[in-house]
Amino acid sequence: MGRKNKNRYHKTLHQLAHERLNSMQAFGQSKRADVQLGLSADRIYSFATYQTYKKHINYYLRWLKTAHPDATTLKAAKRHAREWLEMRADEKDGYGKYKYSAWTIQTEAAALNKLFGIDKADPDRFIPPVRRREDIYRSRKSVSRDRHFSETNNAELIEFCKGTGCRRNVLQRLTGDDLWSRERMQEEVNLLHRQSSADRDQAHLNALRDALTTFPEEGYFIHHRKDKGGRSRFAPIIGPRREEIIARMKDRRPDEKVWQHVSSAADIHSYRADYATRMYRMHAREYDAIPYDRVNEKTGIKYKSEVYYCRKEERGRRLDRKAMLIASKALGHNRVDVIAANYLRGL
Repeated sequence: MGRKNKNRYHKTLHQLAHERLNSMQAFGQSKRADVQLGLSADRIYSFATYQTYKKHINYYLRWLKTAHPDATTLKAAKRHAREWLEMRADEKDGYGKYKYSAWTIQTEAAALNKLFGIDKADPDRFIPPVRRREDIYRSRKSVSRDRHFSETNNAELIEFCKGTGCRRNVLQRLTGDDLWSRERMQEEVNLLHRQSSADRDQAHLNALRDALTTFPEEGYFIHHRKDKGGRSRFAPIIGPRREEIIARMKDRRPDEKVWQHVSSAADIHSYRADYATRMYRMHAREYDAIPYDRVNEKTGIKYKSEVYYCRKEERGRRLDRKAMLIASKALGHNRVDVIAANYLRGL
């Protein structure tokens, strides 16, 4: 049996790219702390993000192998990234419509920027198409994939999602132990207080405190374990099916899954939007009830800082910023602009 001549052996571009991507894994680490230290550019903090980037990088590498077979190093592969992204952005289907959405192109651009370390100040950095609310079809309009999902047969799942705001990954691993009453949460806070700072799970304590403070009138919560970015949170159970949801959770053993199967065709994002809109309506004030609480330093005119003015195609619509923040926290975002653009509907 012969052995490989190490002097003649070279790693493939796929191997080089995946080694580079794997070296960026920082799952569960604090992105905020790394941003402050200037270390976040070469790190990926979410396993879901890692998987998404890897998928789109593989698309690019397969195209590169055919279009530019001489590009066998990361440096050479970087030179053709813009070409591929422009081609993807301009590609159309048989009906003359763009084949890939602005969101897909932006994700692919982000994946290649991360892989090749393309800075925002780089003049050759590809600028993705502008996102427009009216271009969103999935979760807002009926699409062909929806025909394979029966809302009648999955009515209980749908109502559960609308009442809890779960992301798909949390929903799939949710167990009976993830139902928390307000009393249980307060007992946990007291227990953590008695522990030393070295033994205390500070992130868990902060999540408990935040939920108890933000939702003072809610009695039952879902513990969203290791949600987006590896963070955990507690979100209240709301809506007309609240009692049924609580009963289903209580009916499961602590280690038993609440849902044995979640259809891939279930439009989870749409149900989260219903949850966010429902939460917003529960806390929103009429415009006239929001006080003039600030004064413009230049003009001396009073204004309402707790009023959010929508932008772009939603321009002219006014929302209660305080209620938006509550809804955003329930979703696990903590940013009002995110739910304004992607979740709140029919207001």
